Amino acid sequence: MGAPMAAMIEAHGLTKSYGKSSPPVLDGVDLRVDRCTVFSLLGPNGAGKTTAVRVLATLTTADKGTARIAGYDVVADRSRVRRTISLTGQSAAVDETQTGEENLRMMARLTGHSRTSAHHRAAELLERFDLTAAARRPTRTYSGGMRRRLDLAAGLVGSPQPEVFFLDEPTTGLDPRSRQQLWQVVRDLAGQGATVLLTTQYLEEADRLADRIAVLDRGRIVAEGTADALKSRVAGHRLDLVLTDRASYLRLARRAVHHSPETLTLSLPTDGTAAHIRALLDEIDPDRTTVERFTVHSTTLDDVFMALTTSPEASAHA
Repeated sequence: MGAPMAAMIEAHGLTKSYGKSSPPVLDGVDLRVDRCTVFSLLGPNGAGKTTAVRVLATLTTADKGTARIAGYDVVADRSRVRRTISLTGQSAAVDETQTGEENLRMMARLTGHSRTSAHHRAAELLERFDLTAAARRPTRTYSGGMRRRLDLAAGLVGSPQPEVFFLDEPTTGLDPRSRQQLWQVVRDLAGQGATVLLTTQYLEEADRLADRIAVLDRGRIVAEGTADALKSRVAGHRLDLVLTDRASYLRLARRAVHHSPETLTLSLPTDGTAAHIRALLDEIDPDRTTVERFTVHSTTLDDVFMALTTSPEASAHA
């Protein structure tokens, strides 16, 4: 057997609260992200995703626990960590009064490039991120997707390229085409040897991009694995039942992995075989009066999300 893959991001027991009377935003979080992989931190609003990124990116300090990036401690080796990472937050951090080219040249100069080198580096990145045609336009005229691509490009101006990228919900608010473009950027980064930690609420995004996924809820990791492993943890398939009345709905609700009280619909786990589906229907509706209709679906990350996390209203964290 070969040597185990080196971890680029490691965290053990991360705990963070904002005020003594407040519940912890992070409550003993453990993470391991291997080199050259895309790792998705998935969870509802208030789950603690952004706080976890801020701790790992040295922007805030955990109350308890340790974390290392590329072997460097995020507290003791903060300056080394910051030279190793790139962070793209939920809002694009670009100067709207400058052009795209001017933004990149400014960032290049701030990271130590000469005037000539900064000019060449900006041109390279504008081409790489399909922004050359808009290079001399003020960024206030850019679409949301263009701003996000410019923001990511700004994180690459340094030399050498960062080894670790933190992308905190980078596609929030983007149209489908812009989201697809950002997804390709993430794939390219991982393909070129970078390690990416991506936080998202978009289940499809995590499913398509991530080598591994951790589900964070109320400050705790409640599940971790590949997308397929997480789906199989809930069930291989689900049986969606539309019940005939509310009494039947309430009687069966505890067994369900997904609930829709408005439509009296419940989803039950099943292996998808005809024998198991017949057995379930016979068990829950022996008199043929409880179930109005049913459908069978393959399990998705939506089912994992609903089964393993609480609703935003139930979460105690902002």
